[in-house]
Amino acid sequence: MQAVGPDVASLSDLLFQLARRFDEKPAFGHLGARISFADLDRLSRRFAAWVQRETDLQSGDRIVLQLPNLMQYPVLLFGARRAGLVIVNANPLLCAEELGCLLRDSGARALVSFAPVPVERLQILSASPIEYLITTEPGDLHPVPGRQLLNLFARFKAAGSGKGVRGGRVPPGIERVSFTAIMQLGAGRIWQPPEQSSELALLQYTGGTTGPAKGAMLSERALLSNLVQLDALLSEYTTPGQERLLQPLPLYHIYSFTLTLLMLSIGAYIELIPDPRHTRSLVRCWDRLEPTIMAGINPLFIHLCQQPEFQRLDFSSLKLTISGGMALTRSIAARWQKVTGGDICEGYGLTECSPVVSVNRPNTFRAGTVGKPLAGTDVRVLGEAGKLMPPGESGDIWVRGPQLMSGYWHQREETQGAMQDGWLDTGDIGLIDSDGYLKIIDRRKEVINVSGFKVYPSELEDVIACHPDILECAVVGLPDSSGGEQIKLYVVPANQQLSIRQVRDYCRERLTAYKVPRSVEFCRSLPRTPIGKVSRRDLREMALQGKRVH
Repeated sequence: MQAVGPDVASLSDLLFQLARRFDEKPAFGHLGARISFADLDRLSRRFAAWVQRETDLQSGDRIVLQLPNLMQYPVLLFGARRAGLVIVNANPLLCAEELGCLLRDSGARALVSFAPVPVERLQILSASPIEYLITTEPGDLHPVPGRQLLNLFARFKAAGSGKGVRGGRVPPGIERVSFTAIMQLGAGRIWQPPEQSSELALLQYTGGTTGPAKGAMLSERALLSNLVQLDALLSEYTTPGQERLLQPLPLYHIYSFTLTLLMLSIGAYIELIPDPRHTRSLVRCWDRLEPTIMAGINPLFIHLCQQPEFQRLDFSSLKLTISGGMALTRSIAARWQKVTGGDICEGYGLTECSPVVSVNRPNTFRAGTVGKPLAGTDVRVLGEAGKLMPPGESGDIWVRGPQLMSGYWHQREETQGAMQDGWLDTGDIGLIDSDGYLKIIDRRKEVINVSGFKVYPSELEDVIACHPDILECAVVGLPDSSGGEQIKLYVVPANQQLSIRQVRDYCRERLTAYKVPRSVEFCRSLPRTPIGKVSRRDLREMALQGKRVH
């Protein structure tokens, strides 16, 4: 049976069918509490009814969800879409200035924020189009008395860190309402599907790793198409109503957003991890849940495989581990296989593609590639002057398929520069081998020019990370006196006895001379994007400013 049937035209339709099919089966869990598919359907209707009966928000208006992994997130997601609102995902850790830019660019009229709201965040609302501020606390969907205890603990923690708000006032003209109050108000209201619901479902801002963030416009058709494509690929490895997904990645990121929707669409139970950095909590959750599916990115896999308590877990239930968001290094893929006994199936995607383009199948897994394109997705590799490259030859990756975005929000020139005749220029460099497997080499903007030779940072990082005493590394290009660039390597050592000379000797033995980093810097950690991807842009800026990475 298809997870997303032909009669599903919207996320609202999807949830309606899931509630009928799986009813009281648990859908989401968080810190010991659970909500069922029927709960999700009922509560999201309440939120939609509140929007329709208690506000003047209209179909097509934007609502920003700035939340960590909470059960409230899917309730608000489906509820907002049922009222015709467009979702704008936002990282809860955005500074006030970054949030202000996002609010102004999106034109959002409503904001959902984790309480307590920092004073500086309240202050920026006065210069934004926000008219409704909805606040929620971690225990709002937990049963009593756990709810009060969890909320009290969160307030105490926020106050202790200096992030809490005491006496903070919402700017005039903005209505502030709590999630729990909305659930009570919505219980006495009736939701009706809007006569005209916005086809635009998600305004997803790109990570901005190589430039300013842009709002990718993703329609419900694009999102549902990607779910259909992924379900066709994974259906032979999954059983509807039987899977258990451990979700440590933030739901506001498109990678985990789509994977969560996919697992929900097959009736899987999804355990939301609020902070994967708390290893003991994650390990206890794994031990209790016995997940069948795990999603992660390279740094998370590195972190987990280092932990003795994780290594001692029982992995017999784990059927599928998926990696995305950034390149998976050979060293950590091998380490994961050694620790868990299973391979990591690496995939490839980008925000503009809702996001998945290709992924390795477990039974046709090919290391070093991101698998074959999804059904209905075309991928081509173009060289200079738009020449189509033959198998095995690298070039610019272009993608075409039903999951593509409609364009960039209010950026016509950027859209025209990225999309031509139904094709999207991904900005990535790669190749397709003779068997049709796609290999990603690097981001075009991050290629380093050394004396006229192209050097791909990901290639170097993959080789250098294999050193047994290197935990993680990153490569950037810096201006050189000759007019080209020189290579700088950042290393997070696993052994404090490791020396820069040993690293350079290792590189000289395995890399062509011009690819050997000219300078090496040791650091305790690397700067990251919201999902945990290493931010080479931040590293380069710090190097240019003469700052060291701590």
